[in-house]
Amino acid sequence: MSEVQEQWRAQHYALLATLLAAPPQQALLENIVEVEVTEPESPMGKAWQNLKQAAGKADTNKLDDEYHALFVGLTQGEIIPYGSYYQTGFLNEKPLALLRKDLAQLGLERQDEKKEPEDHIAAEFDVMRLILSAQGTPIVDAPTFFNRHISPWAEKFFSDLANASSADFYRSVADFAAQFTKIETQRMK
Repeated sequence: MSEVQEQWRAQHYALLATLLAAPPQQALLENIVEVEVTEPESPMGKAWQNLKQAAGKADTNKLDDEYHALFVGLTQGEIIPYGSYYQTGFLNEKPLALLRKDLAQLGLERQDEKKEPEDHIAAEFDVMRLILSAQGTPIVDAPTFFNRHISPWAEKFFSDLANASSADFYRSVADFAAQFTKIETQRMK
């Protein structure tokens, strides 16, 4: 795979990690609007166009409310963005233990100030960004990490996000992420 393709993939993972980790800031929304879509009729191109339109109409105050309703809530958000939950129905289960093992091999560990378990979808996408951006061969390669930690649950998560009653802007994020994940799933076989 070419360096340009790897960079394209890493940038998509970075964008999704940022959008799923916290409500986007105005500068990020403006950057999304400015993206030039090279294949607008492809499924990924259409997902980009929808994300651009949603970003252009988004209000950061409403996005903050939407993000919190979806992922935080008073006790929990409408959507629980953790791999363990999606794979077992419970938090902090075996999928998280397996993830921690792979993260340790990569030299990554949870920062003390972070309260979130490492199997948050944003964190897993950020690890993919790191793996793709790394010079040389990482101990845990991109296909292995993706197939172990993202593929088993991402499709269901993004489907749930797209159908969440609190989703507006994040419906376009879910569609964009689902299209990108579909491409990655085919690439990682």
